[in-house]
Amino acid sequence: MTPSEHHIAFIGGGIMASAIIGGLIRQGMKPDQFSVIEPFADTAAKLKTDFGISAWPCAHPSLAQADLVVWAVKPQMFSAAAAPVMPHTRQALHLSVAAGIRSDSICRWVGTERLVRCMPNTPALVGQGITALYPCPRVTPADKALVEQVIGTTGQFLWVTQESQLDAVTALSGSGPAYVFYFLEAMTEAGTGMGLSPEQAYQLAVATFSGAASLAAASAESPEVLRQRVTSKGGTTYAAITSMEASGIKASFVKAMQAAQLRAGELGDEFGKA
Repeated sequence: MTPSEHHIAFIGGGIMASAIIGGLIRQGMKPDQFSVIEPFADTAAKLKTDFGISAWPCAHPSLAQADLVVWAVKPQMFSAAAAPVMPHTRQALHLSVAAGIRSDSICRWVGTERLVRCMPNTPALVGQGITALYPCPRVTPADKALVEQVIGTTGQFLWVTQESQLDAVTALSGSGPAYVFYFLEAMTEAGTGMGLSPEQAYQLAVATFSGAASLAAASAESPEVLRQRVTSKGGTTYAAITSMEASGIKASFVKAMQAAQLRAGELGDEFGKA
């Protein structure tokens, strides 16, 4: 069965839920095939404006028709959100996009072990996301196929074999867009300081990131080799790379990602006890 033959519930209607809903609607699903629980009026109004979907402010009997329940809530809200939903959705497959919260906690809260945990990222909003998926043992091949069809509307996906790997995924690709935006800020600031307009600097920075990423994706060579090809000794790129190495930027960046991985694990410990 394809997603268009299912009813899908979303607990939380924010950015990531909107990315998935938008992808599914582009694939032919209709607004009446969704049930959304969204307590915040502004977010609910945006769902109505963007997709024609009327969200419920709290758990509603319509959830009982769901074949798949997508948990798009903040980690600290998961337990409280699950309690009123569980009586309606024990029969469904569950997909969690909540960072850090481990499967044993989620399965306890939702009353079933048919659960897939995932870690998407915000480029899903434009169909360019990358999502890592981890299936609990009770997830069937048909369940996995449905999840792939749903997540595939937002970009690429891959399956991991150990749940602990999702913390690393969170640090790398889940938080990764923020790192890119951080570097775009720096490149724009530098370009402006060197005499370009902010608009020119930003356009050049964005195009450089996009082009370099496309080149890396199309190439069989490693990032190290690709970097070396534009780093002639004594040239301008060499001067920039040498400066960054002297400042310890690579080591600091690795350390920052390790901090994100650690925090992902802490979220599970902190909010998975209820």
